[in-house]
Amino acid sequence: MTDEHAVAGVPMRWVGPVRISGNVATTETHVPLATYESPLWPSVGRGAKVSMLAERGIVATLVDERMTRSVLVEATDAQTALAAARAVEARFEELREVVRGCSRFAELVGVRHEINANLLFVRFEFTTGDASGHNMATLASDALLQHLLRTVPGISYGSISGNYCTDKKATAVNGILGRGKNVVTELLVPREVVSGVLRTTAAKVVQLNVRKNMLGTLLAGGIRSANAHFANMLLGFYLATGQDAANIVEGSQGVVMAEDRDGDLYFACTLPNLIVGTVGNGKGLAFVESNLARLGCRADREPGENARRLAVIAAATVLCGELSLLAAQTNPGELMRAHVHLERGSATQKVGV
Repeated sequence: MTDEHAVAGVPMRWVGPVRISGNVATTETHVPLATYESPLWPSVGRGAKVSMLAERGIVATLVDERMTRSVLVEATDAQTALAAARAVEARFEELREVVRGCSRFAELVGVRHEINANLLFVRFEFTTGDASGHNMATLASDALLQHLLRTVPGISYGSISGNYCTDKKATAVNGILGRGKNVVTELLVPREVVSGVLRTTAAKVVQLNVRKNMLGTLLAGGIRSANAHFANMLLGFYLATGQDAANIVEGSQGVVMAEDRDGDLYFACTLPNLIVGTVGNGKGLAFVESNLARLGCRADREPGENARRLAVIAAATVLCGELSLLAAQTNPGELMRAHVHLERGSATQKVGV
């Protein structure tokens, strides 16, 4: 007999602290990761240790934020579709008022379109306060779609979602236009920390990043992505903080940059599609509420500020794990030895939650 209300327990640990600065938050915080991959905790922990040994820690810059939903309408022909697209652009302020009439927190910030034959795809872009914004964007887009169908001649309903959003799929459009929070994280690691903690050199990390993340991903046909395992850290962080885990599909599309600066290592991760929220679905569980509060993301702030804080902490966590893994992979056998040691050890121990 199945229990419809059962909860799947995923082992969780806090690692860190991580030092973060930038245009959203200046903090030192431990971070929660829920995962079955036990080596992830010490790996991220090593990256966190490096952040504490850098003067500014991980500098996280929030570049942009927007949640999207694309609607699909059918026109009588391509010329009519073009006329409809121009009408949408011309009525931008009118459409903003439609959105304000159906939501307290959603704000229309952009409209883009694509025409294929007689089909018009309209991509609405919103800010959504502290919510990740999936449902909020869909509700607002539904109101906008109904308004357009009433007021723009020559078009008819196609779909509330035309896949030009793009939601939970690996596409180029999200990396180009952004979906969720766009965050860049940077860390300047002193040479003595590179050698002493990471057990490698800046030159080796730079070479591996070019050959593995950039060239290897190019040969594999990756889509606007050049990283080793962003998805690992994102999934662990998303599960621990009540996020929609399927959003790691687009969230893990990001790029790593590494430079040798006279022996110091400049290391940066760009994540243009971080979809996180501190309110909404997934936040009702007690452990999620507790984790968000411990991260400082349930404080009394202006709408949107808690979600931005959560996004930069998530991005910093990604950098910690990415840096640690790449450093390990510059040394023959290190990665496998760590996995064998840690996974065999955890098999005989009860994982702390």
